[in-house]
Amino acid sequence: MTETRTEILPLDDGSQLRLTVAEPETAVRGGIVVLHEARGVTDSVRNLASDLAGEGWLVVAPHLYHRDGADEVDGDRVADQVNRLTPSSVLADSDAALGWLAARGVTADRIGVVGFDLGGAVAVKVATRRMVGAAVSVSAPGIITPIADQLRPLVEAASELSCPWLGIYGGEDAAPAEEIAKLRDAAATAEVATDVVHYPEPLDGDPDAAAEAWHRTLNWFDSHLR
Repeated sequence: MTETRTEILPLDDGSQLRLTVAEPETAVRGGIVVLHEARGVTDSVRNLASDLAGEGWLVVAPHLYHRDGADEVDGDRVADQVNRLTPSSVLADSDAALGWLAARGVTADRIGVVGFDLGGAVAVKVATRRMVGAAVSVSAPGIITPIADQLRPLVEAASELSCPWLGIYGGEDAAPAEEIAKLRDAAATAEVATDVVHYPEPLDGDPDAAAEAWHRTLNWFDSHLR
């Protein structure tokens, strides 16, 4: 498995953004920004970065909670930490990750964004406001009711997607089926390719569906990051 490391990047607001980085051992195909789950940069996030690097992608995961000195949170702190996020903070951190890739010669059309849980919702935000090649959101909450007070519902943002976007859901852990259907309809009005896949069972309880979702993610990036 490809090793990950942490880099520190100063931001204009005086804070220091931590980045988890994974580099492929082969030629770099492009770059992927990984946006972490609500609990922060967990082992699962690091493993995802390693797995993507193993597929030839240069991977960077910004620590979205860095302004509060947190990398990983649990229990009652999760909801409070998520609600501290603002559109400006998540875009600033995403911009820094995009800039990190650009400084290493990765052009915007070869950069993808993928997020799980909280990160899936942030990926939609990035895909509506920044020039990237493709985006994938897995189990993204906040379809009708936003995940944080200052963030928009996904169903409102979906029509503004500016790059090919894939949404993946399993069961009804992140959202009920009727909300996912509304998100699919809203995304279909965007002027880019979109797809929303809804598996019957939660992905963490269905290994076959999880494997298929992983392959769909890789195929989406293979198809759109050229």
